[in-house]
Amino acid sequence: MENFWSGKQLLVVGLVWPEPGSSAAGSRMIQLIRWFLSQGMQVRFACAAGKSDYSFDLPSIGVQEEVIRLNDDSFDVQLTVWNPDVVLFDRFMIEEQYGWRVAQSCPDALRILDTEDLHFLRYARQDCYKKGIDFSEEFLYTDRAKREIASIYRSDATLIISEYEMNLLTTRFKVDAAMLFYLPFLEEEITTSVQLQWPSFEERRDFLFIGNFIHEPNWNTVQVLKTRIWPELRKNLPGVKLHIYGAYASEKVMQLHQPKEGFLVHGRAEEVRDVFLPSRILLAPIQFGAGVKGKFVDAMKMGTPCVTTSVGAEGMKGDLPWNGYIADTDADFIERATHLYSDKGDWEQATWHGIQILNQRYASELVAGEFLEWITDRFVNLQGNRQLNFTGQMLLHHSLQSTKYMSLWIQAKNS
Repeated sequence: MENFWSGKQLLVVGLVWPEPGSSAAGSRMIQLIRWFLSQGMQVRFACAAGKSDYSFDLPSIGVQEEVIRLNDDSFDVQLTVWNPDVVLFDRFMIEEQYGWRVAQSCPDALRILDTEDLHFLRYARQDCYKKGIDFSEEFLYTDRAKREIASIYRSDATLIISEYEMNLLTTRFKVDAAMLFYLPFLEEEITTSVQLQWPSFEERRDFLFIGNFIHEPNWNTVQVLKTRIWPELRKNLPGVKLHIYGAYASEKVMQLHQPKEGFLVHGRAEEVRDVFLPSRILLAPIQFGAGVKGKFVDAMKMGTPCVTTSVGAEGMKGDLPWNGYIADTDADFIERATHLYSDKGDWEQATWHGIQILNQRYASELVAGEFLEWITDRFVNLQGNRQLNFTGQMLLHHSLQSTKYMSLWIQAKNS
């Protein structure tokens, strides 16, 4: 089985050019690409978005880059030339945009959807938060949910990063579990030699938050820290500072920089390890969101304990203890953060819990074999699996016809 994929062609259609230094989504995409490359596949990455100075150098790892255009039949011609065996869509919006073209031009290609997180879950929580009402799953039945779950049905295989989201799809929305695969972040095991390189409790100081500011949950978290958490926490720990890092910090973000208050906004972190290793604790009072938070995986990889909320830690630890504390009220959050910052024994135990979570749940060798077996089955039994997923075939026939003709109308209008 290990040689089955050797020489086969993978086309990744990206929402954006991946920036692993800017977001967890970028890191996730590079992990996926590296995994497919490790199977001997030839990988091509196509994207209609513009590049930034921080876009990953894909050719450096042997990936061919392709620029494509939205709502343009030149993509159909490109598909015919490339003739991929597998097409990976980066989030459901990309499947909506290009899925019908792939199905039309490459009917025998395995179509994989990488959700990153369930967008309809994240937005439902965000809407409830902004309206000041408690979230419940009854608020999930939105047009965005219909779009995203339809995209899952139209795809031959879907990758889910959170166990909570797997359960949500299979129990509440009755999606066939055979179509889904729980694929968390793929990390290297934390060995004893790695642990010995970490700074000790005494060598670390201050608090840290990090997150891409284009992502609304991160911007909201910084506002919560500034207005609700830090003023009280600082009283408990005079002289301690909170360092805020994140890509794409706007002027409104930078205006929160208040050195006299110990609230320091630095903007982009060029190297994640350079901000995690000197810090004693990651603070993340996340109020809404979905998926699995890359910042916590990074913290565990650097031996940095975390204080967060139930939403922040969701789907990450299984039955294991959290690497720090989970607190859902401001008062509890402040108390837990104060204690963890001050108690060396508690801090060291939290660090050990992080090692256990990462090694037992995110070490790549734990899921790589099962994922290879599953994705191979989806490919080998493609037509039979599609017949079992008749709902997906109906959606492909009907709803994608409307998407197709809307796209063709836009194309004609632009010509």
